[in-house]
Amino acid sequence: MASSLLKVAVTGLSRCARHSVPSVRALSLTVPVTVSKGVPQSLWKLGRLNHVAIAVPDLEKATALYRDVLGAQVSATVPLPEHGVYTVFVELGNTKLELLHPLGEKSPIAGFLQKNKAGGMHHICIEVDDINAAIVDLKEKKIRLLSPEPRIGAHGKPVMFLHPKDCDGVLVEIEQA
Repeated sequence: MASSLLKVAVTGLSRCARHSVPSVRALSLTVPVTVSKGVPQSLWKLGRLNHVAIAVPDLEKATALYRDVLGAQVSATVPLPEHGVYTVFVELGNTKLELLHPLGEKSPIAGFLQKNKAGGMHHICIEVDDINAAIVDLKEKKIRLLSPEPRIGAHGKPVMFLHPKDCDGVLVEIEQA
């Protein structure tokens, strides 16, 4: 008897659902095979997000915000004359923020701050496992580089900046992991 009642209830429910409830499409959680088909294996790999750089008009004030107000661990201020900036790194656990302030009048950050008085996001930095292979490959793919050769960055490793017009409006720095 109970199974008969259940059968009637399920049959009635399925008829009801068929006639009065719009159908719902199931979402597929699989990635189409065609995404990776035919894509040549790269000689280099993109790694983790190393940092997001923020240009700041007042380095002491910005450092105090992250250290004293938000409770983050911050580095000492480090001048990088070859890049025309002072840097402070804010540790976030899974990545870092890099606070940038101009060092000298020819600093690229000085120009950025002239256009953006309050400061703002300047670039993102992504690690690569082979920066030299990445540079060769990116040149072949017509991605413009902002210097002829990699330079040593704030972490003491080779870095290269990619032109923002070739990267959806974002200045991208790649860094040797």
